[in-house]
Amino acid sequence: MNTQGLDEFAGWVEGLMRARGYDIDSPRGGGKSRIADEAGVHRAAVTRLLQRQSMPDLETMRRIAPLLGVSVRDMLIRSGRVTPEELPLAADLLPPTDWQPTMEDFARWLGVPDERMGVFVKVVSQFLEPDVAPEAEEPRAEPRRTARD
Repeated sequence: MNTQGLDEFAGWVEGLMRARGYDIDSPRGGGKSRIADEAGVHRAAVTRLLQRQSMPDLETMRRIAPLLGVSVRDMLIRSGRVTPEELPLAADLLPPTDWQPTMEDFARWLGVPDERMGVFVKVVSQFLEPDVAPEAEEPRAEPRRTARD
């Protein structure tokens, strides 16, 4: 990562820290120690980032992100380690909302081999298709027999 990228990332993180109430500007404010303690990371990792000396590792980002109210994905992208295309959102991978999966889609998701696809669709459809048979008459209850009958 170049120094401009590190500077931009550190500036973004500083803004998030300040917005969350971490006093990172005064020497005795304790904000760096507090965020390090709350995240369970070493204070030196926070200090090195804020002094633009080094980029935090993945574990440090993973621990700090929730405290700053951002996702690890956002931190990784902002850090320049990955691009949005390399780390898409789950919603970007889903089909359009009006898409209805077919039985063949379900079979593929379940790993049904192509040669068994027809059988799978036929069998499962029997359980899912509504009963189209004409309505039968309700069976009549037979009268109760008693010991006298």
